[in-house]
Amino acid sequence: MKSKITVINFALVTIAAITTVLSAYDIVPIDGNVLLGLRWLALAGLIIYAVIKKNLTTSILVSMLVGTEIGYDFPKLGTELHFLRQIFLQMIKTVIAPLLFATLVTGIAGHSDLKQVGRMGWKSLLYFEVVTTFALIIGLLFANWFQPGAGIIPPETLNAALPKVEQKGWQEIITHSFPENIAKSIYHGEVLQIVVFSVLFGISLALLPAGKKERFVHGVELLAEVMFKFTKIIMLFAPIGVGAAIAETVGHMGIDVLRNLALLLATLYCALFVFILVVFVPVALIARIPVFKFAKTILEPVSIAFSTTSSEAALPKAMEKMEKFGVPRQIVSFVMPTGYSFNLDGSTLYLALATVFVAQATGTEMSWGQQLSMVFLLMLTSKGVAGIPRATLVILLGAIANFGMPEWPVLLIMGIDELMDMARTSVNVTGNCLATAVIARWEGELDDTKMHAEDVAEDEPVITEV
Repeated sequence: MKSKITVINFALVTIAAITTVLSAYDIVPIDGNVLLGLRWLALAGLIIYAVIKKNLTTSILVSMLVGTEIGYDFPKLGTELHFLRQIFLQMIKTVIAPLLFATLVTGIAGHSDLKQVGRMGWKSLLYFEVVTTFALIIGLLFANWFQPGAGIIPPETLNAALPKVEQKGWQEIITHSFPENIAKSIYHGEVLQIVVFSVLFGISLALLPAGKKERFVHGVELLAEVMFKFTKIIMLFAPIGVGAAIAETVGHMGIDVLRNLALLLATLYCALFVFILVVFVPVALIARIPVFKFAKTILEPVSIAFSTTSSEAALPKAMEKMEKFGVPRQIVSFVMPTGYSFNLDGSTLYLALATVFVAQATGTEMSWGQQLSMVFLLMLTSKGVAGIPRATLVILLGAIANFGMPEWPVLLIMGIDELMDMARTSVNVTGNCLATAVIARWEGELDDTKMHAEDVAEDEPVITEV
């Protein structure tokens, strides 16, 4: 049955694609309503296939196509679907704090290996800084090679509003990592503060007598299991939330938005692709991580990050997938949330590229020495922006102000920032997933049996289970 539906879907998609191309290039005139009907007929077949297969990754990918079509055919409806995206993000945010708390406390107090926490801490920070430095350097190289900002003429009127910039020194950045009120940290979604609180709580619990500690640890373990089940229920809504996010983007900006600042967009995507090839792939090979199995495992959380432009939305699913991949829970629960503040590979590459773009657009000469000093500035100021869509604009404005450059090119970047955010957020999530496997290998705790299992990336029958 599935094979027949697959063949029918392939035929419908092929017909819809060919007729759309023939009509777009005026090779064969085809009525618009006929094209609309063919596209939606092909999508209907894909939807039926996704429902029959009951695979969450398939459903998300199909929903992205449906959302694109809704935004293209019915832009007003697409922009009005933003509330579905917001519902999905808000539901995910309810899981973050209790999930991080439960998994971190269980990993630390349940194993009573406080030395491992210290080892994971310095190993993670060392790995994060090395990888993000490569990201910044690749961003600089591509910005100087492609020169996307050269020759831009400033528009006469720019009506968009820039976000407010608060300059923070390194003392404020460090101070902000520590919570003053855990309820306030949870409310504002401060992942790093939640991690610091949970680590200290887990260490304190580990120091209690065994009898008292075990009773509390057992309860926290149950909380972790409940939150993973809670995540599975929320993920049933993921295709709807993801489809709505894509529909809103296309409906608001139009399918032809790629024509605006296309060179900057292409430069970012090329730089990120090269970064994956020259950094992520060699790191995975050195750590003896099968690249294709790893890519298949993280496809679902990366697709969620791509469509919602929020690393936070992908965090619960990414943690679950990496645990199935063979990374112990205590390593996943420590490394991945920490990486959300210190391992923003895609965002740091984008910041280097965008800053040089502004310099080129405004005719500001930047020597290689100034660009390298900018790299060190961005290494500090880019921490702690994960989970907030387009928060990198604030960091970008701070870097521009530090070098005394005009701000008007940032208004141009804002026009396509959502499309750029999709790519850099996906790379952020990929980098954090890879970091957990690398640190697990470094600690000698990566489960090769799980990692090489054939069904490592298969989804559980979530719908049936619920």
